Amino acid sequence: MTSQPTRNLETFDNPQQQRDYTIKIRIPEFTCLCPKTGQPDFAEISLEYVADRLCVELKSLKLYIWSYRNEGAFHEAVTNQILDDLVTALEPRFLRVTADFNVRGGIYTKVVAEYRAEGWQLPSPVVLA
Repeated sequence: MTSQPTRNLETFDNPQQQRDYTIKIRIPEFTCLCPKTGQPDFAEISLEYVADRLCVELKSLKLYIWSYRNEGAFHEAVTNQILDDLVTALEPRFLRVTADFNVRGGIYTKVVAEYRAEGWQLPSPVVLA
């Protein structure tokens, strides 16, 4: 069992491929480095996705997230890189990455990046009276 950071995202078969359902993952301890100062940046990363054939395996996701700890990255770049890597690994119907960075110099940053598979439509929500 590895306990080293890696960019290898493992997957498993979606157990309910015929159904649209949302998988939400909260990662409260994301860390990368400021590319200008080298100081650590801290964020909470939230993933929301509608799987198609594959789901992400959580241990590999943890090691993937850990791989950013010593890497310099602008908030916008790292958020979009996470989105791109997950889309490549999962080929989901829908995926949203929200990176909510802690304050630095009196400024909070939140970056939201999304992917939608061609032709996929958000199902209409059911409203119960």
